[in-house]
Amino acid sequence: MKNYAKLIARVGANIQKGQRVVITAQLDQPQFVCTLVEECYLAGAADVRVEWQDQRLEKLASRFETVKELASVPYWQEQKLAYNAETLPVTIKLLSADPDGMRGADREKLTLASMAKLAITKPYSDRMTNRHQWCVAAVPSVGWAKKIFPEERANSAVERLWELILETSRADGKDPLTDWMWHNRALRDKCDKINALGLASLEYRSANGTNLKVGLIEKAQFIAGKKSTVDGKYFNPNIPTEECFTTPKRGQAEGIVYAVKPLSYGGELIEDFWIRFEEGKAVACGAKKNQELLEKIIHMDEGAAYLGECALVPYDSPVNRTGILFYNTLFDENACCHLALGRGYSNTIVGFENYTKSDFAEMGVNDSSVHVDFMVGAEDLQIMGVTKKGERVPVFENGTWAAALR
Repeated sequence: MKNYAKLIARVGANIQKGQRVVITAQLDQPQFVCTLVEECYLAGAADVRVEWQDQRLEKLASRFETVKELASVPYWQEQKLAYNAETLPVTIKLLSADPDGMRGADREKLTLASMAKLAITKPYSDRMTNRHQWCVAAVPSVGWAKKIFPEERANSAVERLWELILETSRADGKDPLTDWMWHNRALRDKCDKINALGLASLEYRSANGTNLKVGLIEKAQFIAGKKSTVDGKYFNPNIPTEECFTTPKRGQAEGIVYAVKPLSYGGELIEDFWIRFEEGKAVACGAKKNQELLEKIIHMDEGAAYLGECALVPYDSPVNRTGILFYNTLFDENACCHLALGRGYSNTIVGFENYTKSDFAEMGVNDSSVHVDFMVGAEDLQIMGVTKKGERVPVFENGTWAAALR
């Protein structure tokens, strides 16, 4: 546990001496949060603030509060957002939510409130983009653990989930920090090989019906593992991570794609779904479970219907080799290839620190209040890359890297 906390503080967030740190966490693992706070101080943090959350309270609020109340951003909260946008604290988010924890909540009310609230909060988060370090990791909760291991007793289920989190996060060895140094180097080398191809588009094909072509931004590159702020501070935003990803070009996606894993969103599951794109925009979708929620995501704002990420993850990744469906996007997106609806990553643009928000929009980086990953990496997935010269180059064969990229 101590090694995992140290990994999050020193490799994930890469806290520098004198920095402020804000940790958000559910109430599930208070002892681990205390361990993490200590590691943040040992890494040099000047102060560490923990902001506690609870799904049960969110569900009660959705039941009793009006949309207006749910959407309100009190003066003190907006001042806190402004303060964070000015001081740029390191932010660490610990995920542990029950995948079914918001079942029965008033989804319509929550969606309307979220859309209204984002109009106030997004400008502050935009001011922090590419300017601060952040990391998302996970700890178990009883609800999450029992979702994965329904036949186990609560304590046993939580223990098994802890083991899986530590294993897939590469935190169960004697020296996780060194292990991550080598992991980051391997991911970077893989990206170098992809970027050397000079790809202009990707074509996805699977026997499940996936048939999708996605255009890429000329100045964008595939990146992975650790990232950098505009002033050169490195951090690893996701623990675990197995992906090499880039930002696709807004308006250039044609065809249909089928998800291969459920999507956990807002405490509910969307299962067995597909999305069809025309001129880059999601124009139709279907799902055996929670189609209405999928439609709400797509219509969250004008940019939510466009793609913001193409991520390449081999089907035999360490996460997928566990044979476990985590019901948590942080892990399931690192099991196989995925796409994302909504906001694109501007830091995939070469020399991103030299461009403005309007520059990114002109290049084709999509903007949205949401970024929702969904998994498309079937075992037989074929991805063909088309270069800027029109040459066709295999990128993925049978769910994993083509021979030339291994």
